[in-house]
Amino acid sequence: MNLNVNWKKLQNGSDIRGVAMQGVVGEAINLSVEVVEQLGKAFAQWLKLKKTRGSQLSVAVGMDSRITGPALKNAFMHGLTAMAVDVFDCDIASTPAMFMTTVDKNYQIDAGVMLTASHLPFNRNGLKFFTAEGGANKADITDILEFAASGDLTPFHNAGSITKLDYISIYAQSLVSTIQSGVASGVNKNEPLKGLKIIVDAGNGAGGFFADKVLKPLGADVAGSQFLDPDGNFPNHVPNPEDEEAMHSICEAVKREKADLGIIFDTDVDRSAIVDKYGNPINRNELIALISAVILEEHPKSTVVTDSITSDGLAWFIHNLGGVHHRFKRGYKNVINESIRLNEAGQESWLAIETSGHAALKENFFLDDGAFLVAKLLIKLADLRLENKDLSELIDTLLRPLVSKEYRVKINTEDFVAYGEKLIADLEHVVADGWEKVSENHEGIRVQCKSKNEDGWFLVRLSLHDPVIPINIESNTVGGVEEIAGKLKNIFQKYPHLDVSVF
Repeated sequence: MNLNVNWKKLQNGSDIRGVAMQGVVGEAINLSVEVVEQLGKAFAQWLKLKKTRGSQLSVAVGMDSRITGPALKNAFMHGLTAMAVDVFDCDIASTPAMFMTTVDKNYQIDAGVMLTASHLPFNRNGLKFFTAEGGANKADITDILEFAASGDLTPFHNAGSITKLDYISIYAQSLVSTIQSGVASGVNKNEPLKGLKIIVDAGNGAGGFFADKVLKPLGADVAGSQFLDPDGNFPNHVPNPEDEEAMHSICEAVKREKADLGIIFDTDVDRSAIVDKYGNPINRNELIALISAVILEEHPKSTVVTDSITSDGLAWFIHNLGGVHHRFKRGYKNVINESIRLNEAGQESWLAIETSGHAALKENFFLDDGAFLVAKLLIKLADLRLENKDLSELIDTLLRPLVSKEYRVKINTEDFVAYGEKLIADLEHVVADGWEKVSENHEGIRVQCKSKNEDGWFLVRLSLHDPVIPINIESNTVGGVEEIAGKLKNIFQKYPHLDVSVF
């Protein structure tokens, strides 16, 4: 198949993402049904080289609620079957569920694929790939795209089959069983959430199943849950726990419904956040602190791996619980792989989590699974009720900064990577009153700002994929963020290819 496609441009780290439909000015379609069919053939070829079990390849394919999902799913499945691969059509599912198909002993499926672009706009779509060994890495995606670009993918004479599989129901039941078996003695094992009102906000993504298929069987009252029906137009808000409008919506719903807990998922349910009974959001550093408190109780003195932008208050909180805080690079695969590496080196690590809400637990295949994260918190919530306590009490001692802000400085030059790296290297030699570089930083440069009118820190790094330098600043004093940002602006103004208008 000869397609005029820039295949490399479809790579987004360890995923494939592209423009799948018209609707945004200046964004031309590059993830068409023809392209996705070719990707199906390429993935089949890649999988044949990775094959470790059985004689007949099988792949489970799911999708989120995006408008382009059905057409692209059918195209991808057609590509697979043309290469003599048997397909399980899982229809609307979640990214974690698609991984679980590969480790489910009842099915022995060789790979799982999810069509999703996470929280990106309605016109985008993409693909995530899994085998029983875990999610595809960046190098794997490069290989798949090279197979697609080669065009040397000859269909087999015997086509594969397509079988419908409602795997999201199987996955949901596994979560129910996990929660039932995980609660303490003294808790109603069959309905450990009975008497609790818990509402779900799926943002019209793929997470609506959690209310009816997980919470209801556990006895929870889910009345007041919102935006559960899949709708790829995302008419209510972006399905993204990091989005201010989305978090405001679920917080208001908790207060309106007088709920005991609110749960919000991203589009494909690999990220989540919660809201306490007072309508306060628990996401980013607070979510990391909460699940760290749970994990460190189960595995004392173990290491929690986070991304680079986590706060000093979180580091203190983890240390105060007896744990080890290990900051690493941004990117959920980076954080997960680092936690796996530490375990292999003999350093116990049971949790890898990004501030974005990607949380992977050792006990769950190091899969970034927003629903499993919530399941762990629900187990703890059920246990705490025996003591008349609430989840939010576990993070009462977490030190919160007075102000936290991110600036994103655009780099206006083609070789933006080299330009950004030079700026960060130059910052190593910048001296300012009260500034002290933090050692053992794995990404960019992190600096403590110790003067009384700053009292905080900043991190300057290069974006993983875009011509942008993100700058995260936190301060414990009024005007501190502005003071730090002002000094950085003066430094950045010396670089002609930087847009400093964001300051």
